[in-house]
Amino acid sequence: MIIFKNTSVMNLENAIRGARNPMNSWAKSDSFYDNEGNYILGENDLSLAKRLRIAGSDHRKYLRQVFVSVDITAPMYWWKEYDTYKVGTVANSTSTMHKIHTKKFELSDFSYDRLSSLGLDAMEYIIKALEAARLSFINSRNSDDWYDMIQLLPSSYNQMRTCTLNYESLINIYYARRNHKLNEWHVFCDWIKKLPYAKELIICDLK
Repeated sequence: MIIFKNTSVMNLENAIRGARNPMNSWAKSDSFYDNEGNYILGENDLSLAKRLRIAGSDHRKYLRQVFVSVDITAPMYWWKEYDTYKVGTVANSTSTMHKIHTKKFELSDFSYDRLSSLGLDAMEYIIKALEAARLSFINSRNSDDWYDMIQLLPSSYNQMRTCTLNYESLINIYYARRNHKLNEWHVFCDWIKKLPYAKELIICDLK
């Protein structure tokens, strides 16, 4: 399971202006804001953006300046793979260490959409054990109970992080993960495809 909320794409105007700096070609810029406040790439700017995109990472530096912010809720097993991407990404997460005991453990706290009936039975047993440890910790503040929660916690436990990425890092993620066996990566790549100008600037489908 993976959920995306509060997606924002920022700084496209400034990034495109910067892309014109090497040739001092600002006068050719034809982009504009529509009535809803969206920045629309004009024919000239979009043509330049496409050419720089396919010319390689040295030429498409402007994509590092197109920022994306999003709240992602995903299981810990997915976050471990996402953490591979340290360049061009930042994330602030909810805290397991500080807040794991403040809420009742429930099935909805975990990604269980692909579990078999046997796996679901095991998950429900673990949740009962976690909840017992949580209640005991609240009453006693015994560190053994806290460690029971931390060390029993399955990697399917969902965590929310507010992430900042850029279009260049999303190019790397898309082409590295689009055929991954984890379904969460396929959903992530589908989310990428919905970003403004993703077809032209990230996926590079120039047809």
